[in-house]
Amino acid sequence: MLIVLGGLPGTGKTTIARELARAMDAVLVRIDSIEQAIRESRLSPESVEDAGYRAGYALAEDNLRLGRTVIADSVNSLSITRDAWLRVANRTQVAVVEVEIECSDSTEHRRRVEDRFGDLPGLPALTWQDVLEREYQPWQRDHLVIDTAGRTVEQCVSLLRAALPAATGVV
Repeated sequence: MLIVLGGLPGTGKTTIARELARAMDAVLVRIDSIEQAIRESRLSPESVEDAGYRAGYALAEDNLRLGRTVIADSVNSLSITRDAWLRVANRTQVAVVEVEIECSDSTEHRRRVEDRFGDLPGLPALTWQDVLEREYQPWQRDHLVIDTAGRTVEQCVSLLRAALPAATGVV
């Protein structure tokens, strides 16, 4: 199964993705980690453009072909990236579950963005203004939405896991 998480920075995607991967013994494909590795490489591009996503799609596909469950963690803000994850699932003939992580409490969301510490050395910190100005296209198909406002990580992971059996038929 391919579980694709998306949502604005600071909503809790990576924290949920990590806990879900531990609970399910799944492979975690985190686009931020891939993009930061590309930035630190000898290539040292100013912009990683779509390189991180393309590498993520390939890693996910390799692991899905091995029969592993893959959790893809990225902002996934554009329909083109969401469609590409679906193509990965289709090529590997696995179920895909699309999950949008949001934080409906803007005060809490802003606090998370402003208080967050980077776990990836060298990754530039985001400001609340960066988050507000980020292009984020609305989802155009059915998907699961998890609102992290007022919920613990464990509660969010439990909600997501409870929804998986019903959603695994979605391809």
